[in-house]
Amino acid sequence: MSDYLKALALSSALSLASAPTQAAPPQGIRLVDARHKAIALPRPAQRIVSLQPSFTEAICALGGCQALVGVDRYSTWPMQATTLPQVGSIRDPDIERIIALQPDVVLARPNHRVDERLERLGITVLTLNAQSYEDMERELETLAQLLGRPGDGTRLWRQTRERLEALRRQMPAQWQGKKVYFELHSGMAAAGEASFIGQTLQSLGLVNIAGRDLPMYPKLSPEYVVRANPDLIITMADLPVPPPERQGWGRVTALRGNHYCRIPNAEFDVLVRPGPRIDEAARHIVQCLQRMPLPAGGMDASKR
Repeated sequence: MSDYLKALALSSALSLASAPTQAAPPQGIRLVDARHKAIALPRPAQRIVSLQPSFTEAICALGGCQALVGVDRYSTWPMQATTLPQVGSIRDPDIERIIALQPDVVLARPNHRVDERLERLGITVLTLNAQSYEDMERELETLAQLLGRPGDGTRLWRQTRERLEALRRQMPAQWQGKKVYFELHSGMAAAGEASFIGQTLQSLGLVNIAGRDLPMYPKLSPEYVVRANPDLIITMADLPVPPPERQGWGRVTALRGNHYCRIPNAEFDVLVRPGPRIDEAARHIVQCLQRMPLPAGGMDASKR
């Protein structure tokens, strides 16, 4: 684990531990999930199976790692999660192994039929589906309540937003107001302005070429990107820049100025997971911009 992650984990743990935590109500835990379905547990969850890396990270950031008894194969943070039994993924869950772990609750995303299969077998499923900052705030507090720590999710989110604001102040002034294209899945999708990734970019003062009139994760044609002419492109490290098959991209301002962030795959995971480490995602972007040549005609620092 990097020094940053150690510091983040320690800071969150100390802050949450020192904050007053209300006891679970006598009637137990009552929540509403992403399906608008009421979920009831007689007490805070003691045995949790997570089928999504962002859920695993959130549970651990809230101090509940010890409640996890199984995780999906993509849960790689924190290190403690990698030692837990793996139960496949949201797309190919190992149902028999999940049952053998005797969970109080399984955390899943809706619309994958996993919830239906498990609930038919008598297992409680809580579905979550954060797509924006507002969703993430609610999701963190839902998980805090699941752990019997109401209020901790709201506090963790407030700390995260404070770190994001500090990172915005570290942005080179010349990048304020510049256009950005954030590519996902080798061009199969982009991060739209309304998505949580788009909100992170906006929080840093960047302007997304995939505006709010588009879906959260639209597929943008190469021609669209050329017309939008972004000043900055953010992709995974294994994608060649510019992609040889994309005609006209040599004219894009970002490529002519070598203004692109090719984020290593392991770090790219942090950028695309709607969890408690979005401030670390923002830090990767800020550090990339601090290293690259400055663009022409940026906003004056006094106007930020």
